[in-house]
Formats: sequence, C-alpha cells, structure tokens
Amino acid sequence: MTQAPFGTLPDGRPVTQYTLANGRGMVVKVIDFGGIITEIHVPDRHGVGGDVALGFDTLEPYLKESPYLGALIGRYGNRIAKGRFTLDGKDYQLPVNNGENHLHGGDPGFDKVLWTAAVEGEGLALRYRSVDGEQGYPGNLDATVVYSLTDDNEIVVRFHAVTDQPTPVNLTQHSYFNLRGAPAGESGGDILQHVISIDADRFVPIDAGSIPLGDLAPVTGTPFDFRRPRPIGERIEQPDKQLRHGTGYDHNWVLNRPEGSRDLRRAVHVCEPESGRVLELFTQEPGVQFYSGNFLDGSLTGKGGRAYAFRSGFCIEPQHFPDSPNQPAYPDTILRPGEVYETESRFRFSVMD
Repeated sequence: MTQAPFGTLPDGRPVTQYTLANGRGMVVKVIDFGGIITEIHVPDRHGVGGDVALGFDTLEPYLKESPYLGALIGRYGNRIAKGRFTLDGKDYQLPVNNGENHLHGGDPGFDKVLWTAAVEGEGLALRYRSVDGEQGYPGNLDATVVYSLTDDNEIVVRFHAVTDQPTPVNLTQHSYFNLRGAPAGESGGDILQHVISIDADRFVPIDAGSIPLGDLAPVTGTPFDFRRPRPIGERIEQPDKQLRHGTGYDHNWVLNRPEGSRDLRRAVHVCEPESGRVLELFTQEPGVQFYSGNFLDGSLTGKGGRAYAFRSGFCIEPQHFPDSPNQPAYPDTILRPGEVYETESRFRFSVMD
C-alpha cells in the first residue's frame, strides 16, 4: 500500500489518498475524506485495465457535490421519513436534506468528514467518532471501516461500531460502477446493457418521496424480478408505478436468506457484455439498494473530463431497509450500549468465461 497527498480541506487539514494493489492487475484508491473509493482499476477479458468507478480527479468536487460518489454512508444509509423517529419513548428530529426526508445521515454525513486512517496489515482502517447530537442522532458512535484488497480481486469492506446510547446505525458503501471502464476523456456510456441478477424474491415498495409503504412486495410479475439475469434497461421504462416513484430503479431488495442468518452470501451478479467484466456482491446484510443512476444528468464532470450522464453508473449498496426506525416489522437497526455493530461485504471482480 502506498499513499500520496490528495488536496487540503478549507480548514487546512490534509487529505491523503491510499493505493491498494494486489499484483493481479487490480488497483483500488481510497481517500480518508469520506472514506471515498476514488478509483477501481480492473482488467477486462483481454487483460486491459480500466477504471470502473465514477469519481473525480481532485478533492474540490467531492467537497461541493453530493451524489455520494464512492463514499462511506452513515449514521443511517438511505432515508428516514421526515427525519423523525421515536426511540425508547423519546422523539428525535434529524435534519431533512432530501425533500421532506432525511437521507444518508444528513449534511454533513459520514461522506463529508475526515476519517482517521491507519494501515493495519494489508488493510486500510478508517475511524470516526460521531459525537452525541451530531445531525440529531443520540449517543457517541465510534465507527471503524476496514478496506482490503484480496488476491481474488475482492474489495472487502468490514464495518464495526459501538455506542454509549441507543442509536440507529445503518452503514454502507456507495460506489457508482460502470463496468465498461472508459478511458480518460471518453464516455463510458450508460449502464442499461449491463446484465444484473439479484437474489431476492421481494422488494420494498416506496411512495413518491422514496419512503417505504411498509409492506414487502413479491417481485414476481414485476420489473423488479431479477432472479434470473436481465439487462438493467430491459424493463426500466415500463409504465410501472414503482419505477415512476424511483425514476427508474432506486429500491431496496429483500435478500433471500434464512431468518436470522448472518452468512456471507452472494446477493448480486452484474456483467458487462462488451468488456466481459463481472462484479459480484457478497454481503451479510438483509437488503441491497440497487440504484440505476437516475439523477445523474451530465452536470458533473468526472475523471478525465468525463461527463456523468443519465444512468451512466449504478450502485449496489448492501444495507438494512430504509426508514427501519419507523417500521417495527423490518430488521432492527438500533445499536445499544454493550452491543457491537459488525457487518462485512465483498465486491468481487472477474471476467466472463
């Protein structure tokens, strides 16, 4: 692992970029600001490397823009309705930063803070203390995220957190991918021909503000059925109410796993036919948010002068369900003193046979 300067924050603190490489042609770059994965270089079927992660060449756009490119998300990934929840009889109000709702921990969330970085073995450990009352959340939360890169071309992301008061916790990683891996200055095109499968029989329907309706709906007979591989764009424009609410895919899938299981299981498989690149997500989480880049509009200029156009990247965010603090039937997201929040996800890259 190597490191190099990556700019300076307005208050003078330096930001550092860390480079992980495994000798098999894969390179991952991470900065300690926001725990952001800035680059992921992966070989295609011909052994030619390409950067498959959306991001910026310099620090400044990460400070100004808020599409969460490559970032760590917390305290709570996804939305909380109207920023409100009740915990142990006490009402809490979080800031609303997505219409009338709270999104991805607020502004700033964990994506906009400087983490303390340390090289530990072959991994990069990032630590951050979210103090009691930060963005309205109760309790001091000590969070640690460890990134590592294996010889199997896996980016391993391990989360760990403890608290001194009960508090909602739902951490995730928010990289945008385009497996074409376009060279600098060229457009990678959209991701609609990427072929995806999601191991989920159900998904979480949402209202027009992307807040869960409460039920878990079967995917059978809907554009949300990815139990067998389908191109992302195959049904994305169908006249479906849920697609209208998400402006495409921006929903949480309920992963198939035995109740209470914490096994690391494959949740998502994505392949890109032109490059032959494959991305698989393995996770211990009960859900995954699949987002098809519906709010990218070409206004962001990314690496190498590349404009990030409509649906030019996708996200697969392992997490608990949105608005869980207000949904008693959903898997619990409340961390209490004496408990340890631990979860692992792996993003494995390969090429098609």
